[in-house]
Amino acid sequence: MIQEKGKSIVTKKIIKILGDDFVEHTDALAVEEPLQISISVLTVEFPLNNKNISITMRTPGHDQDLALGFLFTEGIIHTSNQIKRVTLDENSINVHLINSENIDLGKLERHFYTSSSCGVCGKASIEAIKTICRLPPSLADFQIEKNLIKSFPGILKQEQNIFNNTGGIHAAALFNFQGELIAMREDVGRHNALDKIIGHLLAQDLMPLDQHLLFLSGRASFELIQKAAMAGIHFIMAVGAPSSLAVEMALEHDITLIGFLNETRYNIYTGSKRIKI
Repeated sequence: MIQEKGKSIVTKKIIKILGDDFVEHTDALAVEEPLQISISVLTVEFPLNNKNISITMRTPGHDQDLALGFLFTEGIIHTSNQIKRVTLDENSINVHLINSENIDLGKLERHFYTSSSCGVCGKASIEAIKTICRLPPSLADFQIEKNLIKSFPGILKQEQNIFNNTGGIHAAALFNFQGELIAMREDVGRHNALDKIIGHLLAQDLMPLDQHLLFLSGRASFELIQKAAMAGIHFIMAVGAPSSLAVEMALEHDITLIGFLNETRYNIYTGSKRIKI
């Protein structure tokens, strides 16, 4: 296997079966490596140095966005003003916080291990998210043209460089109301791709994301709706199906949820009021 340090794609010699023929081929693979996320708060009253918070399996790239997005969607940090600096050392990243005033100590007692296939789960989070989300409430009173929605899969396919090379990666993308792509991130973990998006916008102090449309390349699972709700997102579209708990959370947080989206069709599960039909 050939791999360049810091790259998101590796190549490997494989044997491809084409009918009855064996063909040697060079295949591209999406990189999956662990990232350890830790925080430091160096104050007299609350000294923390490299406190391990999470180990997540991710595709290298935009690691700072991933760390900030994860800390935000877990309710550990709430604004970009809490961040002093971020240091990255290969597969470890340390977020230095300015003070401990708004840090949830209970969250720091919890150690996370997040695989590339599953984020933080649990039905109790539907209630818990109400207490840890500190964004101002928003009615998100807007409507999107029904045919504009069907254009998003085609736009995302053109932008998914790693997927187009490997076929084995997830994507999350944010659009504005005019259908223009604002940001897109790819990762082997669907929840990591979304955290990268949220961390990117958090660093720019652009929370909440109630004036954006979120598009997911896979299914709409509970943990993705949870993270989106934490960021104030009220409009989510997914290529795949939603789970029952994802629909329940979307209803609870007044989120428009669309599934099975492609260039010709989609299903509206919740929040049809935001779609001009």
